[in-house]
Amino acid sequence: MSREEDVYMPALQGKHIPILTQDEKWKLLFGEEGTTPEIDELEKELNELLDRQSELRQKSKDIKRLKKTLLDEVIHLSDQLHKGVKGAETKLDEHKRLIEECNVKTDEIAEQLTALPRQIYDTNFKLMVETMNICYEKMHRNTDEINVIDEWLVKMRKELKKQVIRLQEGEMENFNMYSYMRQIFGPDVVEIFDMQYDPEREHRIRTPSMRTRQQEKML
Repeated sequence: MSREEDVYMPALQGKHIPILTQDEKWKLLFGEEGTTPEIDELEKELNELLDRQSELRQKSKDIKRLKKTLLDEVIHLSDQLHKGVKGAETKLDEHKRLIEECNVKTDEIAEQLTALPRQIYDTNFKLMVETMNICYEKMHRNTDEINVIDEWLVKMRKELKKQVIRLQEGEMENFNMYSYMRQIFGPDVVEIFDMQYDPEREHRIRTPSMRTRQQEKML
């Protein structure tokens, strides 16, 4: 048992741990990166144990069904034996031999079925520990990346606020200068200069009222 299993096993004693390979969501935990060779090996081992358990249970049912048929036939053969039917004794002995074989096989299967749940639990537990290690390692990497991005966003928001303030100040200054020029020199004179230098075309005179909602959201 690994150190991790040695730590987790007592803490998880009595806790229900679902069979991971039977849960469709389990594979989703690994995302695009997929599983590791260790996970694949444990998954294969667990599935083989589960298949073996299912196979043995079916064999046990088949043997019990066969034994019941043999026992029913033994009763009939016993009646034939008492009536002196030829060959009844031979058939009866063969049935008794087959019933004994059924008993031996049933005991062998029962012994294997008794050991399998523990093997399944241990393998499933190892798979759980390996899964949790991978998931938490990935979560820690994601958290580190998230923190870096968050710090970058905080800096960018501060810088963005500064630039928006500069933009607003520039808009206000343009608006005020243009208004003052029209008041001082008159619209006719200003319009003559507008033909040479058209702020509406080249560097559109932007006023605070023209500020887009998008700029507001960026703050």
